[in-house]
Amino acid sequence: MIFLILVSIITLMVYLLNQIRKPENYPPGPPFLPIIGHLHIMKKLCNKFQFQYLAFNHLHEKFNTKVLGLKFGNELTVIVSSYPLAKQVLKEDVFEGRPDNFFIRLRSMGKRIGITGTDGEEWSIQRQFVVKHLKTLGLGKEIMSNLVKYEVANLLKILPNNNTAIKTLLAPCVINIFWSLTTGSRFDVNDCRIEKLIAILGARSKVFDLAGGIMNALPWLRFIAPKKIGYEMICKLNKELYTLFMETIEEHYKTYDEDNDEDLINMYIKEIKKGNAHFTDEKLVIVLLDLFIAGSQTTSTTLDFALMMMILRPELQEKLQKQLDDAFDKNVPIDYSQKWRVPFAEAVILEVMRFFLITPIIGPRRTLENTVIDSYSIPKNTTVLINLQSLHHDKVYWKDPEVFRPDRFINEAGELINHDYIIPFGMGRRRCPGEVLARNCLYTFFAEIVRNFKITLHPNSQIPSLIPQPGIVLSPQPYLAQFTLRS
Repeated sequence: MIFLILVSIITLMVYLLNQIRKPENYPPGPPFLPIIGHLHIMKKLCNKFQFQYLAFNHLHEKFNTKVLGLKFGNELTVIVSSYPLAKQVLKEDVFEGRPDNFFIRLRSMGKRIGITGTDGEEWSIQRQFVVKHLKTLGLGKEIMSNLVKYEVANLLKILPNNNTAIKTLLAPCVINIFWSLTTGSRFDVNDCRIEKLIAILGARSKVFDLAGGIMNALPWLRFIAPKKIGYEMICKLNKELYTLFMETIEEHYKTYDEDNDEDLINMYIKEIKKGNAHFTDEKLVIVLLDLFIAGSQTTSTTLDFALMMMILRPELQEKLQKQLDDAFDKNVPIDYSQKWRVPFAEAVILEVMRFFLITPIIGPRRTLENTVIDSYSIPKNTTVLINLQSLHHDKVYWKDPEVFRPDRFINEAGELINHDYIIPFGMGRRRCPGEVLARNCLYTFFAEIVRNFKITLHPNSQIPSLIPQPGIVLSPQPYLAQFTLRS
């Protein structure tokens, strides 16, 4: 008995020592604690600073490093904080993996499938299929521009005298464009499914942001306190999303025609019917989820911020309206291919993305082999995150990053400047596949709204705040806008 007790004590001590031992030449950071790692530190700092990226900034400054070495549960996690290091992580093959952890699998409804949460052969096959067929369906072509114009025209009809928050009007329009490309149809105005989809995606984003850290580090807590840590809610939302997407997929099976190449779902089903093992109904659901999460929320949120700034900076609104009036015939819809006529509209959008950090932390990446970042050793299977705040608010590069100044993206000749330090769509092989569609939506919606309406603060609204609401995707604090038709 004494021997067994001694063996147990020694085993426990060895386990605890391994838990607190840092890998050789690991990046600077706080001491490791057994089991929880740095979970307690991040929770405390996030409560203090409200935003995760500010908590990371605090630790970067405290340890005087651009490469921060942390650990959450048993997962080694490195945060990089500079443009050269971000570029290295985004472009080098060794960082192309995705973490295989509880959080990533839960995001994909318990499986390691789809595009966003996978790597290797599975990722390559699914991504290539989606990119190829979205191009076939019109991504980057006239058909895509026509879809955008149609939704813009519908939005312009309902904006005047509307007392609803603009984000509730923007989100359905953007969702419908993605829905049209993937399903071959659009939601009707009175279709309750679009409201349900938007509500689920929004709720899911918030609960994942709140629960992600603790649930990933200590997944066993779901058996003890599933409601408190958000696991119960995530499972409920996942089930609702799965049901919603499967209803649409089943409708496509009923009307399936192998000669019909008009939507992504139909073409995916064609691969399933061929017996291709890489294509299943379950994988199709996650691919659809990946597309809608990646594109719809960030696009409508960026537009929300851009219109908010037109209220707060009326001189910028007037400047843009004059340029739009001079460049475009008021009776002809703006076409994205003509955006070069008013580069200032794109400059405002770029400044919104830079200033508001809509997705402040990007990644996560997983190292496929032992590697090196800024002379520090990064073990295989380490999770790597990129703090975009370090790029988009770099004081040396931008000079006055705390100032909202779209002119920083315009040169003396009045042409658009594409700065390397702003990478809202990422770079490398994992660059956002829907970037072309997102940019088209952003420019066309924004330019058309601004040239058609004088945008002011609604009398019943409080002044919008420059401090966004926390979340995986940062969004504006609630405000109401008033849209008055221009003559």
